[in-house]
Amino acid sequence: MSETNIFKVLSDAQRRDILVMLKNGRMNAGEIAEALNVTPAALSYHLKLLKSADLIMEYKQKNFIYYEINTSVFEELILWIEQFGGNRK
Repeated sequence: MSETNIFKVLSDAQRRDILVMLKNGRMNAGEIAEALNVTPAALSYHLKLLKSADLIMEYKQKNFIYYEINTSVFEELILWIEQFGGNRK
């Protein structure tokens, strides 16, 4: 996992919006594009970056590709961030 890449990807509000939508379960690209009111090309770009950072996974089912959050990356990221917390009393 590259924390730098993850933080770069998370710096964009639309990509964060996609992740918030996916926290409720799988969605296909059409559903995501409609909810965000973005073009398929713009959505494809954002999904590509989210996949490259391993923040989402894709699943093919019949004629659709579904996307969902990769929770293991978020768990690793939380552990990485916690190392800077120090001892709090």
